[in-house]
Amino acid sequence: MTLKKTLTIAGSDTSGGAGIQADLKTFQELGTYGMTALTVVVTMDPDKNWSHNVYSLPIDVIKSQIKTALSTGIDAIKTGMLSTEEVIQTAGEAIAESELTHVVIDPVMVCKGEDEVLNPGTVDAMIEFLLPRAEIVTPNLFEAGQLAGMKTPGTIEQMKATAEKIHSLGARNVVIKGGKQLQHDKAADLFYDGKTHLLLESEKTDTLYNHGAGCTFAAAITANLANGQDIKEAVIEAKSYVASAIANGWKLNEYVGPVMHGAKNRFGGPEITTTEV
Repeated sequence: MTLKKTLTIAGSDTSGGAGIQADLKTFQELGTYGMTALTVVVTMDPDKNWSHNVYSLPIDVIKSQIKTALSTGIDAIKTGMLSTEEVIQTAGEAIAESELTHVVIDPVMVCKGEDEVLNPGTVDAMIEFLLPRAEIVTPNLFEAGQLAGMKTPGTIEQMKATAEKIHSLGARNVVIKGGKQLQHDKAADLFYDGKTHLLLESEKTDTLYNHGAGCTFAAAITANLANGQDIKEAVIEAKSYVASAIANGWKLNEYVGPVMHGAKNRFGGPEITTTEV
């Protein structure tokens, strides 16, 4: 038996719900062999209301990890938290040299619970070094606005315009995650392939326990692509996977509750409604 190989270039979430921990759990649940190239370690201070601390790894260590993983013959790759322009450039150049087709860019710009972009210069670096290599990019509403140089979208029509702008920057496909801030009665994401806007909808889950949802969604797309699904199918299946994970999220402590990465394999997942808009 052989497994498809998936690589995440991302940060470590010490609390276990997001980052490479979420990616590896998702890769495992979806039947791929996951590898990591660690960029930062994120810790949380329980004495300061779970405030985040970000510790970057040396660039030569990051390069060595990427080289190790790519030498094994990776089938699909995703990026997560890349804390500096140099790290983004390193990842982008390595992806370009690998000539991989299945590249998922999750443009992480803030830690959960934080509201400042980790490093404002990283947005320009993502546009230059990552978007042109992306089979798909998976921003949330805030990240989509930052990449597009537009205000944060709050409606489906605004999401459509933002997705078109991001697509024009080089990403072959875009999926914007609606999240709780979207003015919509369903849990809605917008997929755009350069021709068609496809609205993906499921029932909303009223929960505070959604830590790691974004990482999990992007990792599921990555695993689905590695396993041979086309891009639209990979995104739809990933939405069902993460919807089940969110619906079965649980309380870790007084500050955070992660999604349950194994929920769909245990309890099933919802059907996703798709509508051209």
